[in-house]
Amino acid sequence: MSDAIHIERLHYRAGKNFAIKELDLHVPSGSIYGFLGPNGSGKTTTIRLILGLLRPLTGRITVLGLPMPEQYARILGQVGYVPEQPHLDPTLTVRELIDFQAAFYPRWDRARADELVQRFELDGEHLFGRLSKGQKAKLMILLALSQCGDLLVLDEPTDGLDPVVRRDILGALITYVSERGATIFISSHLVHELERVCDWVAVMDDGRLITEAPMERLKQGTKRLVVMGAPAEIVNPPFRVLTRESTNGGGAGENWVVGDWEPGMTSYFEGVGASVREVIDLDLEDGFVELLRSFRKGGTRR
Repeated sequence: MSDAIHIERLHYRAGKNFAIKELDLHVPSGSIYGFLGPNGSGKTTTIRLILGLLRPLTGRITVLGLPMPEQYARILGQVGYVPEQPHLDPTLTVRELIDFQAAFYPRWDRARADELVQRFELDGEHLFGRLSKGQKAKLMILLALSQCGDLLVLDEPTDGLDPVVRRDILGALITYVSERGATIFISSHLVHELERVCDWVAVMDDGRLITEAPMERLKQGTKRLVVMGAPAEIVNPPFRVLTRESTNGGGAGENWVVGDWEPGMTSYFEGVGASVREVIDLDLEDGFVELLRSFRKGGTRR
């Protein structure tokens, strides 16, 4: 499978206190790719690098098979973008903004724009500056979808919106991918939201990529184990140990959170004189928190 976005060994520095270091990212074509991380982790900076708004110090960025920023004009003609903050002229109406945007995109889909105006219950005569936050978000998504791009890049598109608006927007995105086979790169810190729609996910913190994997593999491979008779040292485990903590002074064993878990790995513990009393599934949010905890304590990335 080819990559809609391919980043190799990217390095970028913003001032003295923040840098993106040795970033590798692979966004498969046709995927809905969730880019997770706490605020300040580098998600928006990475998006700006992908779109050619910033230039890396070193490394390579390829978007839709073309080098960025060298081919930025050809690339951006095929990319719909929704920034974190609305950037449209507040004095123009919804209809005027749609007409203005349409003039820049040869593949503009007028029928889709009209359909989304109805679906999102937008009034074409309302000024953008007087729309609610949810209505502004819907209009931004409408403009991005109507460009008929092969890639949509969305930076926190549903942050602060009520559940009904979020559901409307996510539904429109899923429909678009299924109809066009496009790729969506969506940045968010709303873990449960991405869990419902994404088939790939990456987690970033402090300018570094912690993990990148298919959604199901990450969810199915992250477990909490109750381990009895745990060894003091962990030697060559077939899984990643993210955290380990004693329970009730150790008398009830230890709680381990592990990644890359597969059925049958309990045999590892038998080989070191321990046993697994329980294997507990974690949802994406629990796994996300444990990955961050492990990374901040100096754990390994994968």
